[in-house]
Amino acid sequence: MELLTLPQLTFNGSVTAIGEAHGCELRAQIRDFVPMRFAATLDYLRALGHSDVGPLVDVGRRCLDVYARWHPQGHAEHCAIARGAGVDAAELYTAANMTDMRDVLALGDMPELHGGLPADAEGCTAVLIPPAFAQSGHAIAAQTWDLNPQDLDFVVAIHRVPDDGPATWSVTCTGCLSLVGMNDRGLAVGTTNIKTLGSRIGIGYMGVLHRMLASRDFAEAARVCETAPRAAAHTYWLASPAQLAEWETTAWSAVRRDAVQGPTGRTNHCLVAQHAQRQGEPPSASSQARLARVEERLRADAPHDAASLRAIFADRQDGVDSINRFAEDGEGTSTNSVVIAVPATRTLWACRGSADRGEWVELIL
Repeated sequence: MELLTLPQLTFNGSVTAIGEAHGCELRAQIRDFVPMRFAATLDYLRALGHSDVGPLVDVGRRCLDVYARWHPQGHAEHCAIARGAGVDAAELYTAANMTDMRDVLALGDMPELHGGLPADAEGCTAVLIPPAFAQSGHAIAAQTWDLNPQDLDFVVAIHRVPDDGPATWSVTCTGCLSLVGMNDRGLAVGTTNIKTLGSRIGIGYMGVLHRMLASRDFAEAARVCETAPRAAAHTYWLASPAQLAEWETTAWSAVRRDAVQGPTGRTNHCLVAQHAQRQGEPPSASSQARLARVEERLRADAPHDAASLRAIFADRQDGVDSINRFAEDGEGTSTNSVVIAVPATRTLWACRGSADRGEWVELIL
């Protein structure tokens, strides 16, 4: 099988210039990405009584207004991407932050809907490796990014070199702001999806990650994660040469867990008791199996390096519930990219597709 390649693009200048260049360069793909994402969420919309994406885009438009006030630079870049691609900015924001926008519709404080929505087995697997458990003695943060199999065609690596602020690499989708990545100050970020009741009009997860990645140090990025008016639940991880932490967040609360005592794993169900009581759906078999497997491998394979983590992310021991997720499993989810970050050395490895089907590249900061 021919390995999947990861497109890499570099954009320089003001945030507006970066956004417009991004939109123009990837115009055709972005114009395909938006309707693809809308089609992928139609089952959720129908379960809520909606026959089209209109209510979803209304949510996205309101969330984009919040984003404009909260992070003007990120908003300016997003709107410039949309302008360069010739798409509506609210539709692009909705498509990029689809899981959060969907959750605002489906998982507000509406108990009559709880448990009545289409179940899914979406979700990523993330790990944090403290220095004492890494072969190099440097902390490692890494994750798969798993969502719609159709997203695979739109995965790109974007190198942003702004006039003001840190330069960054992010593995994301065409037309989108930052997803999983690192900046030239040695801050790396990522996320896994969870679902809880209480979603609201607020900032989509890509906006949170983009602002965290624009931070100049760990403390600033941590404050961004904790204080952002988030639209919906997510976990966020943050790594620097000296610190590793993750936050299990809902729209209203954030609980921090520092990776100090040993490697930690994370999948797609709540581990914090007060959040688990308000989960939007029961933990999936996939999320439970992946968490058990990744924690087992993290203990057994230590000390870790990029090779050991690639092997963990390629694990298929649990069939359709494995860490390594294939479209042909028929679960509606596939591993669309994998990223491994070593902040101390500004080293970022990534592949498009799963760990054993993608060509690994080093993204140089």
